[in-house]
Amino acid sequence: MARIVMKFGGTSVADLDRIRNVANRVKREVDAGNEVAVVVSAMSGVTNQLVKWCQELSPLHDAREYDTVVATGEQVTIGLLAVALQTIGVDARSWQGWQIPILTDGAHGKARVEEIKGEALIERMKTGQVPVVAGFQGIGPDNRVTTLGRGGSDLSAVAIAAAVKADRCDIYTDVDGIYTTDPRIVPKARKLPAVAYEEMLELASVGAKVLQTRSVELAMKQRVRVQVLSSFEDRPGSLVVDEDEIVEQPLVTGVAYSRDEAKVTLRRVPDKPGIAAEVFGPLSDANVNVDMIVQNLGADGTTDMTFTVGKTDLPRARDVLEKARGTIGFETVVADPEVAKISIVGIGMRSHAGVAATMFKTLAEKGINIQVISTSEIKTSVLVGAEYTELAVRALHSAYGLDAEG
Repeated sequence: MARIVMKFGGTSVADLDRIRNVANRVKREVDAGNEVAVVVSAMSGVTNQLVKWCQELSPLHDAREYDTVVATGEQVTIGLLAVALQTIGVDARSWQGWQIPILTDGAHGKARVEEIKGEALIERMKTGQVPVVAGFQGIGPDNRVTTLGRGGSDLSAVAIAAAVKADRCDIYTDVDGIYTTDPRIVPKARKLPAVAYEEMLELASVGAKVLQTRSVELAMKQRVRVQVLSSFEDRPGSLVVDEDEIVEQPLVTGVAYSRDEAKVTLRRVPDKPGIAAEVFGPLSDANVNVDMIVQNLGADGTTDMTFTVGKTDLPRARDVLEKARGTIGFETVVADPEVAKISIVGIGMRSHAGVAATMFKTLAEKGINIQVISTSEIKTSVLVGAEYTELAVRALHSAYGLDAEG
């Protein structure tokens, strides 16, 4: 007998037929003698609609009220799935984040999980009951509902798996595993049987939509074995596990892309010590995540500073920077949302030279200009014009020998 947390994304619970399908999958695990908890997202498209309403009312809306609105999607799904399970003879009960409770910090809209008390869930699971938990939501220090950021149901599932000491966390989605890149862009993309935590963390952080970044972070920290598999087909999925469980470690494991970035350039910033802190401190205080950063060589006592933020954070970033203009002393802010981040990731990059050079050469041969570069031990990312996204991904996938044969 195993203890399993099963997580189902929005497309898996998009309508009543799919919710019945999920209920049948859960019943199969229960009938096999396993203890099961389920985590679900809002039905497909629901969260987008809720977010849109908030943005239409006010682009700089109160984040606490935003959370109140967008957390409702999951509440509907847990109730419907609990009803579907009860209808087919499975003892089930719905749980919202605050009922467990999933305790978070107060960063509304992108809260971090601080603690989950798993005792009540374990107690119910031991009696054979299936807890159906709302993903994406928790409760903050001010006793208000918080949400964990887009894709936060993955984080909920991994955190609950760690809290109940599950043997495995199965993430069911509309793809049947983790691929070398997006199969919609590269039909020759290959499914990977296993990916190391570190690689998955990098892939998720640079745009691979399969798992949310912080969910992989937590899985790595808590050593939660994660499996990504299809809600619609009975096929083996892809495991996310320790590096030493991976038999083959290719040079490059995958190519990822993100169109969710915006480039911000501050023109003629005073070139003096402490200026970076004056720029990025207020952005951090406003919970705006900054990714790639490049500073030009100073001239005439000034410099240009370029960095990327998430597209949805761009209005807030501009607002924060304009308010701090007097302190920072820059001349103007130039924003460009028409960019894409393209990344190559692989543990094998640690021990091989020339991997990045192949990337730059391949893009040059396709006439693609690189605007910003950032690297880590097992990743190289470049910022390019958004119109080159698909061309860049296809070219790099071939250049590193990732195309499936036949």
